[in-house]
Amino acid sequence: MTDSAGPVGFLLHPEAPLHDTGWGHPEHQGRLRALASAVGRDLLALHERVVQVEPGKVTEEDLLGVHTPEYLALLRTAAERAETEGAPVRLDADTIVSAASWGAATGSTAALLTAVGQVADGTLSSAFVAARPPGHHATPDRAMGFCLINHVAVAARWLQETGRAERVLIVDWDVHHGNGTQDTFYDDGTVFYLSLHQSPHYPGTGAASETGVGEGAGWTLNVPLPSGTSVAEYSQHFSDALSQGLETCRPDFILISAGFDVMAGDPLGGMLLEPEDLHTLACEVMAGAASEPGAREPVAEDAPGVGVVATLEGGYDPARTGLGAAAVLRGLAGIDLD
Repeated sequence: MTDSAGPVGFLLHPEAPLHDTGWGHPEHQGRLRALASAVGRDLLALHERVVQVEPGKVTEEDLLGVHTPEYLALLRTAAERAETEGAPVRLDADTIVSAASWGAATGSTAALLTAVGQVADGTLSSAFVAARPPGHHATPDRAMGFCLINHVAVAARWLQETGRAERVLIVDWDVHHGNGTQDTFYDDGTVFYLSLHQSPHYPGTGAASETGVGEGAGWTLNVPLPSGTSVAEYSQHFSDALSQGLETCRPDFILISAGFDVMAGDPLGGMLLEPEDLHTLACEVMAGAASEPGAREPVAEDAPGVGVVATLEGGYDPARTGLGAAAVLRGLAGIDLD
C-alpha cells in the first residue's frame, strides 16, 4: 500500500436531512442533526485532518447496478404520491417514503460514490458518509427496515464497474443483519460480505450457516451474537472475522456499514459498545487495509492501495450516534480519542 497524504472526508448530502418519517419514528430527522453537531464540535480537534466534501451526482445507471428498474420506479412514484397527497407513504410497517425521500436516498448514494471515488484517486485518505435513510436492508427489489437504496451495494458495484476495484470487502457492524447487502452479493465471488449482528433480532437473517452459494460460496461471513455480548468478546469476534475476510477477499477497497445501534443504550439494540470501542474497530479496519497490497494498481500514484470508506447505517439514540460518528472519524484519521 502506498501512503496518501490526503485528509479524511466527511460527506452529508443536503437533501438527506429532509427525508421525513415523523418524529415518532426511530429513524427521524434529528439523527443527522445530532451527528453533524457532534462532528462539527470535533472539527477543531481534528485540525484539518477531516474536511467536508461536497457530494456529486448519481445516475440511474449507477443505481441499476444493484436495483431493478421496477423497484426504482416504485420508489419514485411513492415519493411523487407523498408530495401530491401531502402525507408520507408507507411501503411496509417500518419503511416510509416522504416527498423528499427520493432525493435524500439517491443523494446519500451520490455522496458515497463521491467519497469512494476521491479515496480511490488519492484526493482523500478515507471518508465517512452520513447517509440517510440507511441502506443495508434494501434488497435489489424491496424496501425494508427503514432502507430504500442500498448505498454500500451500489458503491461496491460502482467501484468495480469503473475499474477502481476488482474485489471489495464490506464490513457491517450494525446491530441488525444487512440482509439486503447479503442478498445482493450472495452468489458473487468478488464482494465479501462480513456482518457481526445481534441474534435473534430483526430481520431474522444472518445465521452462521449462511456463507454464500455458487461462485460466492465462502464469501459471506455472518457472526450472530447474543444481546449483551461483552465488549471483550465482541472485539475478539470482530478481529477474527476481519482477518478471515481480508485473507479470503484480498480486497482493493473496504466499505464499512457503520451502524451505531451497536452501542450500549440504543433503543433498537442490546449490545454494549461505547464510542471508544467503535474508534478501535475503525482503527482495526484501517490497519487491515494498510496490510493489504490489493489486487490491482491504484488509479493514481498517490492513491491508497486499499481504500476505506464508512457510511452511516443505524443508530437511534441521536446524541450517542453523534459521539460514535466522531469517534469513527478519528479512527479513520488515525487520531486518538481525548
